[in-house]
Amino acid sequence: MFLDGRRGSTADPDALVTCVDGAVLVKGDLGRSTRWPAMSMSETATSFSSVQTRLAGRLIEPAGAADERRPLVVMVHGSEQTSAFVNLYAYVLAARNIAVFVYDKRGVGASEGYYTQNFELLAADAAAALTHARAMARGRFGRAGYFGASMAGFVAPLAATHSAADFVAIGYGLVVTPIEEDREEMLSEARTLGLGSDAVALINRLSAATAKLILSGFAEGYAQLAEVRRELAAKPWAAKLHGEHSGDMLRSSDEELRRFGRVRFDSLEQIWDYDAAATLRKLNMPLLWVLAGEDREGPIEGTHKALTQLMKAGKPIDAYVFPNTDHGILEFVRNADGSRTYTRISEGYLRLVTDWINGKTVGPYGRAQRID
Repeated sequence: MFLDGRRGSTADPDALVTCVDGAVLVKGDLGRSTRWPAMSMSETATSFSSVQTRLAGRLIEPAGAADERRPLVVMVHGSEQTSAFVNLYAYVLAARNIAVFVYDKRGVGASEGYYTQNFELLAADAAAALTHARAMARGRFGRAGYFGASMAGFVAPLAATHSAADFVAIGYGLVVTPIEEDREEMLSEARTLGLGSDAVALINRLSAATAKLILSGFAEGYAQLAEVRRELAAKPWAAKLHGEHSGDMLRSSDEELRRFGRVRFDSLEQIWDYDAAATLRKLNMPLLWVLAGEDREGPIEGTHKALTQLMKAGKPIDAYVFPNTDHGILEFVRNADGSRTYTRISEGYLRLVTDWINGKTVGPYGRAQRID
């Protein structure tokens, strides 16, 4: 991963990077390669306790003399179930003179516990990680806070309400409930299909029915779902509705939902009606929020509106949107069948995040548009 957003694998036939002893060869213009020596940085393995669970962590610090102005960042996870120790973003930040603390989330990698998407529990873990990282790096950093992406948009601000964070930076996270996220995804699918107001009304009713099922533990909502299911049966486009969960619930029988609904759709303890905006209203430290303009996994309409309202209320939020990018701030090429081929992280995103954490945004940052 390069600072300008290019990325790839050294195993690719036309790889931009080739590993050599103690360095890499980076392919440039006209196929010429430049030797880049390894950057020296220290990595200290550790573990800490959170809610009676041992979590494995690692502090990554740029080499050189201790710098009391250097920011310290705790990386907060998205929904992935991979070890944080292979997170490329951590090394991008460290290469920009930021001390970084990463840790395996509970139930993942070297950490104990079970995997969950319970925002309260994950926020407690992130707060414990910040306390531990502060102690490890004492005397070698200045401001300390969180950076994360996607689901971290729910977790990191909540963690900041339980810890003395100096800042929070979020990439392509949402400020809507998970239920609203599901509905917005289906509305985005409807726009892609060119559907009108009648389809929107049906989607809203479907979302209300599936929300009632989930919030009641699959005890209520069957009559509402059956009614909208009958109407959608005559709509050819209904087969193309997915969302986060409503599409699958639409195509499941009542018997399946009664027997397996909680196991299939609610086994990760997600807080479905979590009020993300209410959490942000509690915070007064600086926040960075970066959105992907054409995010299919997390459509931004509700989040854009919520951030604008919070900024008008005086909250210290710096918000940006990268147009024509998908989840991950990924640029893409549209294929004939409507699918997308992803090409790179949009130029400017990584510089924006690292500059903001370092307290010196100067821009411009690629095609980023500031939200005022």
